[in-house]
Formats: sequence, C-alpha cells, structure tokens
Amino acid sequence: MRQFRKSVKLNNVLYDVRGPVVEEAARMEAAGTQVLKLNIGNPAPFGFRTPDEVIYDMRSQLTECEGYSASKGLFAARKAIMQYAQNKNIPGVGIEDIYTGNGVSELINLSMSALLDTGDEVLVPSPDYPLWTACVTLAGGTAVHYICDESAEWYPDIDDIKKKVNENTKAIVIINPNNPTGALYPREVLMEIVKIAREHQLIIFSDEIYDRLVMDGEEHVSIASLAPDLFCVTFSGLSKSHMIAGFRIGWMVLSGRKDLAKDYIQGINMLSNMRLCSNVPAQSIVQTALGGYQSVTNYIVPGGRVYEQREFIYKALNDIPGISAVKPKAAFYIFPKIDVNKFNITNDEQFALDLLREKKILIIHGGGFNWSEPDHFRVVYLPRIEILEESIKKLADFLSTYRQG
Repeated sequence: MRQFRKSVKLNNVLYDVRGPVVEEAARMEAAGTQVLKLNIGNPAPFGFRTPDEVIYDMRSQLTECEGYSASKGLFAARKAIMQYAQNKNIPGVGIEDIYTGNGVSELINLSMSALLDTGDEVLVPSPDYPLWTACVTLAGGTAVHYICDESAEWYPDIDDIKKKVNENTKAIVIINPNNPTGALYPREVLMEIVKIAREHQLIIFSDEIYDRLVMDGEEHVSIASLAPDLFCVTFSGLSKSHMIAGFRIGWMVLSGRKDLAKDYIQGINMLSNMRLCSNVPAQSIVQTALGGYQSVTNYIVPGGRVYEQREFIYKALNDIPGISAVKPKAAFYIFPKIDVNKFNITNDEQFALDLLREKKILIIHGGGFNWSEPDHFRVVYLPRIEILEESIKKLADFLSTYRQG
C-alpha cells in the first residue's frame, strides 16, 4: 500500500514532552495512581488564576465574538500588539505586520510551513522547545541544533552557531527567555547572533512567550530591536504572563526588511486565510490584558510565588548529591544536570520512567528537548513550595539508591 508523505515524516519527528513517559503517567492515573506533575508549563492546575478584569472583558464581549474575524485577527487586538512591539523598540511594525494565532504553537507551525522546502536548514537551539524542531521537520526542512552552553548561563554558543551555518541555512531560532533552561539572553549575546544573521542573510525567529516573566531586575531585550536591517519574526502571547494557557491566544510580529521576504509573507497570508482566523473570544481580551494592570509582576518579585518557588527549587536541587543546576532568570523552568557516572545513567528516558514508577513524579528527560546527552531533565516549578518540597524529598530518596543498568 502506498505510504503518504506526511506519515513518513512523522517517523522522524520527536515530541517526547508529550511522549512515552507522559503516556505512562496517563496510564497510571487511569488506574487510580496519583502522579505529581512537574512536567507541564500550564499555570492553571497549580492555582494561578486569570486576572479578574480579563475574565470580565471576555464575558462582556462574548456575544460579539460569534463570527470569525479577519484572518490576521481583530483590529483592536492587533493594534494593542503593535503598540506592545513598538514599546519594545521593534522597528517598522504596522498593523498589517501582526498575526494572531491559537497560541504561539500554531504560528510556529504556520511560519515554518510557509518557509521551508526539502534540503533547507534552520538553526535551532539545543536544548530547545521541541515544537520548533518538530515543525521544521514536518515542513520538509532539517533542524540543525546549535549548543547552548550550561557553563555560560545557558547562553547560545556563538562559535558553534558559526560552524553550523552553510548555504542551505535559511533561518536561526532563538528562545528567549528560554524553555527549558530559564535563561535570559543579554544584549551582548543577541548582538553576536545578529552579526551572524546579517553576514549570512538569515531570518531571525525569536520565541519570546516568557518576556514578561523576568526576575532579579533583569531586562528582556527583543532581538528584533537590534536588527532593523534584517527580516525578523517575533512570537509572544498571553498564555504564561496572564495564566490563560487554555484560552489559546498568541501572536507573531514581522519586522525589519520585509521587502526581502515578499514571497514568504505571501505564503504566510495564504496559510492564515486557509484557517480563517484564530480564536475570536481570546482575541477580544488582548487589548485589556496588555494595557491593564500586569498582575504577573506580583509573582516574579521577592515574596511572589514564582520568585520564591524559583529560589526554593534552585537550592533544593543543588543540595541533592549528584545534581547541579544553573539558576534560571526567567520563565518557570529549571534544567538540572545529573552526574551520569554516579548513577550509571545511559538512558535519560529510562531514568524518567523509573522515577515515575517508583516515586510517582513526572518529569521530562533532557532528550525530550533535543539535548544529546542523557544527563539532564526539566522541572517545572509552578507547584507551591510545600509540593515542591515533597517532590524533592522523593527525588533525593530515589537517587540515594538509584543505579541504572
């Protein structure tokens, strides 16, 4: 029987953040086992609530959102996003450069589908949010992973990027603030990436969904603000900053040398039209969400939940013999390192499965983020400190006797 092309592609797609370990956890839960989930970046299950004014705004507009909008989104939403981009010093952004989506995920998929042909390459960080690699692959391209350096605050390794650019490279992806490491890239590092993109005329795709979850008084810099002479696509949304992951509202902003990407933009417009539009009720609250009081600020300062949970998990993980971790500066993830020699670990997925089955704790192994060595895993520190404390005690107890093989 003839094999469909997309089916063949799926054999090459890794998406283990929702793969075998998560499936095993679902089976355990279905059998009545309570699983402590440190794997999901969805704030709602951990008691984070959408701001009241956002809920009120959606309720009051719901009857006006029964039809679909223009393919790029509601004018009011796009205007608010345009102003937000301008406030971040992203150059040359007009209302027609804004596209709303059913979360950033949909727009990543759309942007890769419009860009890539067989043989095209995209530079993607390792570790990455694996949707990027999956979407590049499904679009017919090849994801070439550049290393982020744990010894340098998880910043991109500029020399490694330079080595991996070739005539087939079409674009470079950055995730800033980063998932899964929680790193925040300084202006100096971003300028080095811009230099490489400028030299090779690469498109810059910047995933900035966590740009409002930055701690320690640090500043988030949009890389597009540093590259007015390049074509850039910047992604963000409300899922994390406004604790409304289920509403599915994200956006992408085109900036810089749009004249160099006319055919590509035409492709994006066609794909946007094909899906009609994104979720209209969720679009209706963008203006209020971006223009109103930013309640997330209360979470990311000393005394706030996200800040204090970050402080706890960083110290607690580093106190476990055989575990070390770089302190995250943004988002709500930490990417600790395991001493593979101490625990004889050769398979990080097996490590995650063993922890799940013995201690009922669900984590995602480093391989799920396209990290090549079996020596990392990601922890989401959204649960309250008492729950994190319980999970760390169980992890420490597990590792006190664990040896793989």
